[in-house]
Amino acid sequence: MATEDVSLDLSTLLSSEERDFLIRNNGDQVKVSDLVGKIVGFYFSGSWCGPCRNFTPLLVEVYEHLSSKGDFEVVFISSDGDDESFNTYFSEMPWLAIPFSETETRQRLKEVFKVRGIPRLVIFDTNGKVSCDNNGVSTVKEHGVDGYPFNLDRLNFLKENAKKNQTISSILVSSSRDYVISNDGKKIPVSDLEGKLVGLYFSVHAHRMCGEFTPKLVELYKTLKEKGENFEVVLLSLDDEEEDFKESFETMPWLALPLKDKSCEKLVRYFELRTIPNLVIIGQDGKTLNPNVAELIEEHGIEAYPFTPEKLDELAAIEKAKLESQTLESVLVNGENDFVIGKSGSKVPVSDLVGKNILLYFSAQWCPPCRAFLPKLIEAYHTIKRKDNAFEVIFISSDRDQSTFDEFYSEMPWLALPFGDERKQILSRKFKIQGIPAAVAIGPSGRTITKEARMHLTAYGADAFPFTEEHLKQMEEELEEKAKGKEGWNCDGDVCRRA
Repeated sequence: MATEDVSLDLSTLLSSEERDFLIRNNGDQVKVSDLVGKIVGFYFSGSWCGPCRNFTPLLVEVYEHLSSKGDFEVVFISSDGDDESFNTYFSEMPWLAIPFSETETRQRLKEVFKVRGIPRLVIFDTNGKVSCDNNGVSTVKEHGVDGYPFNLDRLNFLKENAKKNQTISSILVSSSRDYVISNDGKKIPVSDLEGKLVGLYFSVHAHRMCGEFTPKLVELYKTLKEKGENFEVVLLSLDDEEEDFKESFETMPWLALPLKDKSCEKLVRYFELRTIPNLVIIGQDGKTLNPNVAELIEEHGIEAYPFTPEKLDELAAIEKAKLESQTLESVLVNGENDFVIGKSGSKVPVSDLVGKNILLYFSAQWCPPCRAFLPKLIEAYHTIKRKDNAFEVIFISSDRDQSTFDEFYSEMPWLALPFGDERKQILSRKFKIQGIPAAVAIGPSGRTITKEARMHLTAYGADAFPFTEEHLKQMEEELEEKAKGKEGWNCDGDVCRRA
């Protein structure tokens, strides 16, 4: 049953054949019909659930503050396993509940709203339409009473207002804390950060990419400090364990929010965090300057500082110039590493590959999609080689040890970077490889043709070669022409539909 954008009959949802009322913890009964025209929250919770126990007092505080308005109500829908647990937990709640004995009704509501985890707070507006479903709990946590009446307009207003009036203090100060901490235990007032360029570093100790990025950020931080730059970093750890937090923080020369500080969870939502590592830059005026410069630092190091739009434009111009002047040697040669290896382990100079079409193949044996794609790539490789011998593939491995690399590479008929070669990391960053398998096509001039060669090979096989935009466009046009001849089908742009 879909619940979005549909007005629901609360009486039907909350009543049963034998009951048209809800109960309070003192035994009073309240007619379900009394909820009509009110803002109502369905609170799915259970006494055994730690996050529920933590959230309930906050919801009580909001409820009691709004109770004087007379148009806000909450209905407890229990996930407890016995009557005693229900009664004990319900005694802490000033709102209504479905009687514990109504197992069928409670289960039906969990199915209607697809409750897969608790606490869950589904909020209805005065017309019985769901105004706040999956994010009801986070909305109350983040905005409290200010979130009332908990609809999209109000939440958008709060978000826009927060951005407009944002300061470093509004971001980092909470009702119970006006400081950040150093790794030697000192409390540093947040006010000391005002007027500085501040990086908010969202990280997880055990996350591989965070582990790779942190040393680069440490290097940048120390260099900027030595230069006297007005720059600071604050760690917002997303770790669960104190030991992980301490082990990570002790390697960092900057500040942090205390572990599991409520502001961390709030700021994850506020900055709409999608990936880690993430370094949000707050300007000297307290406004967000850049939502994530981690990738910029990976690519440009200290040259990315101070992360302003002007600096980003400058870097983009430099990058464009690099792409236009890119050669195969500038891509594959790094110091003394000026070769790839052949099947016998012999060194093949990169200079021997200049002028050829090259496919950089990022893959690993442990990766099921890589193993599934490999036979198709081998077939395409042999077909292309028969047409144009000036074509080569270079395997760039993400395998975890030499023996696995050797075993996987033994299935391939082409060249490779040696296992553990530092160029693998450089190339992954350069071409922004986010997942494997991936294939980057480089033309005879040494310039990048496409980073999506794997997708084109999957779609067209060897016919995708030489992967140029003009060739692929021609392929699509030819396929559309063929499709036009298919009886009962009409093709328009990217879609073929039955007539």
